[in-house]
Amino acid sequence: MKITAVEAIPFAIPYLKPLRFASGEVHVAEHVLVRIHTEDGIVGVAEAPPRPFTYGETQKGIVAVVEDIFAPDVVGLTLLEREVVRARLDRTVGNPTAKSAVDMAIWDALGKTLDLAVTDLLGGYTDRLRVSHMLGFAEPAKMVAEAERMRERYGISTFKVKVGRRPINLDVDVVRALRERFGEDIDLYVDGNRGWTAAESARAMRQMDDLGLLFAEELCPADDVLGRRWLVEQVDVPFIADESVPTPANVAREVLAGAATAVSIKTARTGFTVSQRVHHLAESLGLDIVMGNQIDGQVGTAATLAFGAAYERTARHAGELSNFLDMSDDLLTRPLQIVDGYLHRLSGVGLGIEIDDEKLARYRTDK
Repeated sequence: MKITAVEAIPFAIPYLKPLRFASGEVHVAEHVLVRIHTEDGIVGVAEAPPRPFTYGETQKGIVAVVEDIFAPDVVGLTLLEREVVRARLDRTVGNPTAKSAVDMAIWDALGKTLDLAVTDLLGGYTDRLRVSHMLGFAEPAKMVAEAERMRERYGISTFKVKVGRRPINLDVDVVRALRERFGEDIDLYVDGNRGWTAAESARAMRQMDDLGLLFAEELCPADDVLGRRWLVEQVDVPFIADESVPTPANVAREVLAGAATAVSIKTARTGFTVSQRVHHLAESLGLDIVMGNQIDGQVGTAATLAFGAAYERTARHAGELSNFLDMSDDLLTRPLQIVDGYLHRLSGVGLGIEIDDEKLARYRTDK
């Protein structure tokens, strides 16, 4: 079970269309595939999607920190020493997705070594998750048309609508158009990516008060301490903390300060080891949990599915598991399939995925 090598492989796959939201936009998935090798010939994999406008990480930075700092920290340890790995990685400040990819690749390797699925190692609650699809900035008609395609082709009935533009009616009109088109046949929630002020957020939520939203997520900046607390008091749906809660300590501070009433868990940000801590804390505080997405490819989506299916609380709500549909290609030999609005647990051990070596050779950018 001893770790013998760590790889960080940069790759780039174009999106079918630009993905736009309040904190930025992406045109190409410039991600990093992390591989953990063991003395037994096992290889664990995970995906690190850098989001410089959210966490300050870049593709080159992830490769550098994994190869130059994290690899020497973990080579020689066993797959069971995950707490030692975490303690060593935490000596380096920041770099959440780089740390998370190393952690998840170790879990994948452990599952393969023990001939068990990661979901079973974590908790093994269910064999499927309902899927939520993200709708990025566009005109109302285009966003409604995309929702129609997702519903017709994949059976998806939960939609996360990106908001945070000015004037606020640009987004209010979109949400209203979606509700008018589908009625109560779909679930809707909004995500501002910190794009509005607290006052703008409150005004927008009042205008959408009759639309039956499930959640509101990160409508205004987390560092607007008083404004955010005031906003949460105005909102009559659970307020999800996302970018503001990259650690369990942040979750506790946001919730105890009255600045959030629900939490998004992103395995791309907290791996499996820290995501467990976030889950248990949220469970003890009675918080709603949504499995979030960092515009992951299929490797990252498989990790989100593995964790979300492990626990009852993470399986209650639809998880954000469809962003890979916006990519022009991916790295798996057996692509993920959304059927009747669900992603089912993958058969096989570890994460249940296999990297297509030819595709990786085609899309990697370091050779």
